[in-house]
Amino acid sequence: MVGLAAPAHAADPVLRDLATAKGRYYGTAVTTSKLTGTYGAITGAQFNSVTPGNEMKWGSVEPTRGSFNWDGADRLVNFAEANGQKVRGHTLVWHSQMPNWLANGTFSDAELRTIMNEHVTTETTRYKGRIDHWDVVNEPLNEDGTMRASKFYTQLGESYIADAFRSARAADPAAKLYINDYNTDGTGAKSNGMYSLVQRLKAQGVPIDGVGFQGHLILGQLPSTLQANLQRFADLGVDVAITELDIRMTLPATTAQLAQQKDEFKAVTTACLAVTRCKGVTAWGFTDSDSWIPDVFPGQGAATPYDESFQPKPAYYGIAEALGWTGDSGGGGGGGTPTGCAVTYAVPSQWNNGFTAAVTVRNTGSSPVSGWTVRWTWPSGQSVTSAWNATVTQSGTQVAAVNATHNAAIPAGGSVDFGFNGGWSGANTAPTAFTLNGAACTTS
Repeated sequence: MVGLAAPAHAADPVLRDLATAKGRYYGTAVTTSKLTGTYGAITGAQFNSVTPGNEMKWGSVEPTRGSFNWDGADRLVNFAEANGQKVRGHTLVWHSQMPNWLANGTFSDAELRTIMNEHVTTETTRYKGRIDHWDVVNEPLNEDGTMRASKFYTQLGESYIADAFRSARAADPAAKLYINDYNTDGTGAKSNGMYSLVQRLKAQGVPIDGVGFQGHLILGQLPSTLQANLQRFADLGVDVAITELDIRMTLPATTAQLAQQKDEFKAVTTACLAVTRCKGVTAWGFTDSDSWIPDVFPGQGAATPYDESFQPKPAYYGIAEALGWTGDSGGGGGGGTPTGCAVTYAVPSQWNNGFTAAVTVRNTGSSPVSGWTVRWTWPSGQSVTSAWNATVTQSGTQVAAVNATHNAAIPAGGSVDFGFNGGWSGANTAPTAFTLNGAACTTS
């Protein structure tokens, strides 16, 4: 795949900060077991909302009737709280990924309704006050806008949706409650069916707060009516959100395809910003290494904002531009290349297989730097585990430290400091070369 990393002369934008400044969230779905290392660092640094890919679905949390496994969901919520992120709970009632006992069980209508309401109540109660949005009911519609013949609809009729929402509201009055579906992004039969369903629910007094539009898109097929469609739902008196955005293409990806994908990620984000009640956008995985697309659509992929090596693609910069970032053409914080720089790297503390590093970066040039990225390559087996005063990510032996909001500027003759804890094996040899926004620095 053709990828595009950040140009060496500029610092990368921070999506969560840009989104917050616009009164929105920009989130990602995650695989909770991977929330360590570079994957975890990027998730925490770049996004202000997270959605569990699977860990809150019925089959994951209640594999045996009445017996719950909260390990994955708990890890996700704890991670989000540690990183100041919202959580989109996904999902309480869905026709797919049900546990075997439910999918293949035989129940009376009354028993099935009780099972559903008890499950919704149990899960929302456990995370009461910790979930910002719940996808209460997921994918209730057929492509023609009629109701999907799921287990719940077949036995209980449309009333199952109202019951699920009412159970969720009773369990957690503060959480925003959404209905969520795919292929409803533009106007058409399915989105019309969703529109009518939301009208009916509201007429019944059902506590529905929002509608999620998944946004599993194909390159070159972005609906021209996306913004107008979001707006017509908002005009019903509900919030809207893009909940599962990815834009797939035929592989291998070309430079032209990636450029078009950038434009389309930017356009989706712009459409959300144009609708006051659009609360945010969630990418369905931020890295191609964690995308569901290649497994489901053979020969297609490259659908997310980062490549498989955790390098930002043009799409990442398209998102940033839509959110108001005004850096230079490929991606950066806009600071330019310094005419001189010096880096001091010290290890004030080292133990067993761990250490603390302190880094001072001095702008020895005559012009200020506004937005910075410091890069280096480890000479041996080191890894960054946590950092302060910078967002530090690592891919293999390559490391990048990006400024925090409070220390983005380095005046001529000025300096900034950041530090991190790391692990090491074999030897803890100091890096011998650093760059500041692409310029080679002297090292001491």
